[in-house]
Formats: sequence, structure tokens, C-alpha cells
Amino acid sequence: MNKNSPDYYDEIKQRFRKERDVRIEHRPEGRKQYTTDLAPELDQYAIDPQSEIGAARRPLNDRVEVLCIGGGFSALLAAVRLREKGVASIRIVERGADVGGTWYWNRYPGVACDVLSYDYLPLLDEMAYVPERRYSSGEEILGHCQAIARRFDLYDCALFSTTVTATTWIDDRKVWKVETDRGDCIEAQFVICANGTMSQPKIPNIPGIEAFKGHSFHTARWDYGYTGTSLENLKDKRVGIIGTGASAVQIVPELARSARELFVIQRTPSSIDVREEGPTDPEWAKSLKPGWQAKRREEAIALSELSWVERMTRAQEDGVNAAVKAAQQSLDVAEFNKLSREERIKRQEAANIDHMMSVHKRIDDVVRDRQTAEALKPWYMFMCKRPCIHNEYLPAFNAPNVHLIDTKGIGVNAIVPEGPVVDGQVLALDLLIYATGFDVQKTGTYNRITGIAGLELSEKYKDGISTLFGIHSRGFPNLFIMGGLQASYQFNITDMLQTQGDHIAECIAFARENGHGSIEPTADAEAMWVKKVIDNRGKTSWSEECTPGYYNFEGESNRRQDGNYNGTFRSYVDSMKEAQSQMSDYFTFSNGQ
Repeated sequence: MNKNSPDYYDEIKQRFRKERDVRIEHRPEGRKQYTTDLAPELDQYAIDPQSEIGAARRPLNDRVEVLCIGGGFSALLAAVRLREKGVASIRIVERGADVGGTWYWNRYPGVACDVLSYDYLPLLDEMAYVPERRYSSGEEILGHCQAIARRFDLYDCALFSTTVTATTWIDDRKVWKVETDRGDCIEAQFVICANGTMSQPKIPNIPGIEAFKGHSFHTARWDYGYTGTSLENLKDKRVGIIGTGASAVQIVPELARSARELFVIQRTPSSIDVREEGPTDPEWAKSLKPGWQAKRREEAIALSELSWVERMTRAQEDGVNAAVKAAQQSLDVAEFNKLSREERIKRQEAANIDHMMSVHKRIDDVVRDRQTAEALKPWYMFMCKRPCIHNEYLPAFNAPNVHLIDTKGIGVNAIVPEGPVVDGQVLALDLLIYATGFDVQKTGTYNRITGIAGLELSEKYKDGISTLFGIHSRGFPNLFIMGGLQASYQFNITDMLQTQGDHIAECIAFARENGHGSIEPTADAEAMWVKKVIDNRGKTSWSEECTPGYYNFEGESNRRQDGNYNGTFRSYVDSMKEAQSQMSDYFTFSNGQ
């Protein structure tokens, strides 16, 4: 068949749909196939292996101006901007024993960021820091978080190993009452929900999960006490890992070098591209002028205004990968802009499929066993699932001690004392690792948040997510949510979190400077934003046709307002700036206490 013929692409799209249908048929429950409720029989997967559990301290009862729920990049970015605005009274409440958020919890071997470090690590200008490598290790990222907290005096105001359980608005006093699992009761004028988009580890609802008699843990709770700091304790162990997403892709090569036998249990393969890795060029680092990262951010925001094809062809050399190059070869901007909408969609799909077939070719070139190579090929559109970049994952399957257990989209049937059951066969293991990711897209609803007249945020959201910029919600004054639904989605999430932190600081500064006790979006402003979210959710069946994953809520159908804002990043940033310049048009205020 002619590679460039419509029939060629249609045949591949049919294979995409077939693979998706297998996933839907065997796991029709969508997000309910996972649980984040890890107590009591699953509490071992929630325990923090990095710290002493519940080190004794007296409950805290005090009042602060701003309280941040969470201690990752969201909280740090907001707190830094508030410090710059002169806000001294800040409290950070963090479940972990240090700042860092995801990067505190993810300590697994091989952990690194899959976004260029010069863009991912925020506040590089402010910290006068240039990352060591093009893709930072988890250790470097955690160290950067710690350096930010030290520089802006955030450690002194932090409560670690503490989980917020309830956040309640006291209307007559215009304050939030925040309660924790350590008996704390803290009043705050403003609350920032900075839980993060990846903070709750999820475990699949596999029958018998608690029956396994070997050792097991989640990748976000890596147990070096069992594995050894260099995985030296695994040399005589049969190790299984469930999952082949971003974490597993980084972990598998490390386990392959250490375990006696490694079994990689796959339901859906990831798209694996080359990581153009290397140390930062010292000459380039020396050439950077003050404000260099801010300039990169502005360029990223500006690129969002261009069409998909223009973004591909004008991508900076630092970010060019195989997907970009494939698009450059198959699409001409001038020609593309003359096409009808239907033809544009077809051409974009063709370029997407061409890239995925290049991913398949790389697998064929690297993996020697033909059956394993075929099983590792992803059959879905690029960006249906988060793409991965790694240079050692595919070669790991050439090692004689590494075995791919391909469940062909079905997953693990059950878990028995000896190990997981796949296609009726028991896989006996010493160690079982869950690389099953995090619960995402629910920021702000992990604790019970009760606003005006006793309305709970979760109850309001049952009728459809309703916010302004994904940050504010009417009926919940002085509450700000970072990284939640109806906000912009960016592959480099810190770009988006920085814009949200900037906006929140501007709102709080405005309220302080004008003597306002509270700030709350107007009904019209919130309705306007909900309509924008709906209008920009897309007019194709892309999400429905994708294989299930967290990008499309595991294949669930959902209301058009219950997702991200899919307008351009520039339009998202400009919308917040417009609100900042016309506060009274977007918000209502009360007098200060």
C-alpha cells in the first residue's frame, strides 16, 4: 500500500481504534479502576519512607495572612511572588517532610525531568542558577526547591509531615479555618490550594492486591531499605513492575542492571523518543544575560499563538525532537494555511501518524527480539498519552534477565500470595513495584473545602466545574487553586504555574493595598470563563478516539466544562492580565476586618 495514500493512514487509524476499544472493554470504569484511598489495608503504599512517622509536636493554633496547602513548585512560586509583594505572614502546610512536592516523593532510581531543565526549573533568573544538565535529575530539582525555600525564608513558616483535612470559610470574620491531621487549627485570610497535579499516588483496583506475600511499594514511595541505595540487594531477586509510563521508563533500565530477573508488566506501551541528553555547555551558560529565562518564557508564550504547523517549524533548536522534524518534512506552513479545516485535520493526522511510525521504526532498530519489539509499539496518536524520552529503556529489553509481560491491553487479572496473575498464569516474585502514577486533575478537592453558606467545593463541582481561570470559584472567597481544572494545560507545567502564582500575588496585593477583606469572582466573570472553556475544548473527536490515560480521564466521557482551558497559552495569560487591570469588572470585594 502506498505509504502516503489515504488508505494507508485510515488503516493505521483503524488499528488505533481497535487497541483503544480493548482497553475500554476490559476497564470500562474509567478512573474508578484506580484508588487513592490507601487506608487501612493499603496504607503501606502511602507511608513516607523518607522521614520519621508523626514526629511529636504540639498542635499549632495561630493566624496568618496566607496559607499554602502544599510545598511543591505551586506553593513556592506563589510564596516567592508574595514575598516580593511584601507579604511576611505565610504558612506552608506540606504532607511530606520537606519542600519539593512531586520531587520530594519521587526518589526512585533514574528519576529525571522530561522537559528541558532551562525551561522546567522555575526562578532561574531570581536564583542566578543555570542547571547542570539539559534534563535535570530529580536530585537537582529537589535541591533547587530547597534553595528557593532557603532564599525566601520559607522553611521557618512551614509545617511538614502534616496533611490539611478541612478548610472552612468563616463568613462573619472573613477568614478560613484550616484544620490538619496533627490537630492544628490555623486561621488564614487567604488560602492557596497548591496540592499539585501529581501528589496522590494511585494503585490499581486489582483483586487480591493485599494478598501478596512478597515485598511491594509504589514508585513514589521507593523503599531503599529493601532495594539498597544502589539496588545491590536485588541481585538475587525476581522483580516485577506494573506500568510502563514515564516513571517506569526511567526505572526499568536501572532495575535491569541490578535484578536477577525483571518482569515488566505492560498494558499499554509508551511512545519512546530519543532524549538529547548532555551537560550544560559552560560557554553557553557564561553567555547568558540577566533575564534569560524570562525571555525564554515569553518566547514560549508567543509560540502558543501560532498554528500547530507554525509552532513545529519555528520551534527552537533546543526543543526540536523527532516529532518536530517529521512535521517539518511533511507540512509546509504556507501550503497548510490555504487548506480547508477538514484538510488541515487530515494533514495533521498524517504528520502525527508519520511520527508514530518513526517511533515504531526505532523500536525495530533497537529491540532484537521481534515479538518483544512488536509488543512495545504504541498504537495511538502522538500526545494521546504523555510521550516519553529515554535512551536506555528500549535497549534494556535486549538483556537476558529482562522479560516483557505484555497483557495486550487487558492488564493484571488478580494478585495472589505468590504474585500477579496475567492471562491465567501466576508470576512468582520477590518484589512487586507499582509504577501506576498519580491521581491528577483534582487539585483543590483533596481536603473538605466549605465556602459561604456551608457549600462544599466538591458539591458545587458536581454540577460542573465552574471557576474563573481555574483559580477562583464564586462562593469561596480568598481561595485560590493552582493547577486545577479549567486552567491552561502546558506540557511544561511550571510555565503555567508561574503565571498562576503571578496572578494570585497580584490579587492578594490588590486586596491588601485597598483594604479589602475578601476577593471573589463575580457570577458574570465566572460564567464568561466557563463558556470560554467550553468553546475551546475542541471540535474533533480526538480525546474520545485516544487510548485511555490521564489526559482523557481514562476514556471517561465528561462534560465539556470539566477539563482544561484549551485556548492558547497567550490568551490564558492575557485574560488574567486583563482581570488584574480591571479588578472591579471581574471581582467583588468586602471591607477589611
